[in-house]
Amino acid sequence: MKLVAAISILGAMPAFAQSTPAKPTVADVQKVVQIITSDKAKSAAYCELENVETQLADAEEKKDAKKVKELEERVEALEHKLGPEYAKLMEEMETVDPDSADGKSLQAALDPLEKLCP
Repeated sequence: MKLVAAISILGAMPAFAQSTPAKPTVADVQKVVQIITSDKAKSAAYCELENVETQLADAEEKKDAKKVKELEERVEALEHKLGPEYAKLMEEMETVDPDSADGKSLQAALDPLEKLCP
């Protein structure tokens, strides 16, 4: 009986481990930056995403629920255009303190994306 319980617990461990995003590395960021900067459609989608996120922040500040919902849907569509690597990276970035040394080095690795947009 104990063996069955141990096997059940061990079998569940990979699923549990996958539920917590890993911390991204600079190499992960560089890979995503390369994917986006080497594709004109993805570059345009990234710049549009930056613009929409600014609009979203304004709508949230004004408490315009209808506009927030509309913009959130647009953000989701643009993130989908950027691909699964981008989505995974953004999820992983949420685990990093932006003020930490790691956070600052990861943000610096994202800088080429900021330079894409006028």
